[in-house]
Amino acid sequence: MEEGPIVAVLHSDSVPDAELMAAVADRATVRYTEAAGLASALRGAEALFVYDFGTRALPGAWHAADRLRWLHMGSTGVDPAMFPELRASDVVVTNTRGVFDSAIAEYVLGQILGFAKDLSGSLLLQQRHEWRHRESERIEGATALVVGTGSIGRRIARLLRAAGMTIRAVGRRERVADPDFGTVATDLHAELPEADYVIAIAPLTAQTRNMFDASAFAAMKPHARFVNVGRGELVVTDDLVAALRTGSIAAAALDVMDPEPLPAQHPLWDLPNVRITPHNSGDFLGWRTEIVNVFTKNFDKWIAGRPLDNVVDKRLGYVPG
Repeated sequence: MEEGPIVAVLHSDSVPDAELMAAVADRATVRYTEAAGLASALRGAEALFVYDFGTRALPGAWHAADRLRWLHMGSTGVDPAMFPELRASDVVVTNTRGVFDSAIAEYVLGQILGFAKDLSGSLLLQQRHEWRHRESERIEGATALVVGTGSIGRRIARLLRAAGMTIRAVGRRERVADPDFGTVATDLHAELPEADYVIAIAPLTAQTRNMFDASAFAAMKPHARFVNVGRGELVVTDDLVAALRTGSIAAAALDVMDPEPLPAQHPLWDLPNVRITPHNSGDFLGWRTEIVNVFTKNFDKWIAGRPLDNVVDKRLGYVPG
């Protein structure tokens, strides 16, 4: 017999740790399901924890969400949940904002240092047993443009500023004298020509999809490096490939791509000025524990009727602020 509110948990091959979920299971009926069983698990459920980070199953199962009041995304990005029916509903959406901020910021700094110090070139020379003296660049004084001013973008800005870089940002609202970003502008194309490094960390919305297209890459300095830790769909991939091949920009570090997984024969794999990682910039040791902890803390608030953390503005498609 099911007791307490019903909480559905959508997972893939990895299931949330039972000990971590005990505080939920003690006060609710928990239904674990993979994508194929989501519709069945949603019937009668009042809450849904999306632990399947790459899921696209929600729209197809939404018809069964007859009692759903709260949906918690185990990721920071909530674009898989921003389909029209959910946006129009009364369901409250929350996310796991904050968990991945430091790890992604460290990844961005690492990629910038890798470019400036040509670490991949050093590795190649080592593999060839070739001793060749070279000079490298400094990042102190270089300008980094952070595109996306949420909590991850803010953490990136803080870390790069601490490394001596000059920070500018592009966001939805103009700001001056921001403690982390300095100046926040709204015109991406006006800011791109000033940047030595461009970091994409904007949420995926109708306004940001394909924001980095041929015209954006043409606006960058030829020596600029592009780092994408936001969403692959922020970029017109064919335009990025063309910009890298022609030298319109110098290089790119891509943790997210469109499509994902990147097909084995895709030209990005073999471009010498591209660094690819498989959407794992935020995946530090222990991250799965942290995202379950965020959910269980929010569950405590939800079941007590208190305001939830990280509430998504469904009109905007992200957590404001």
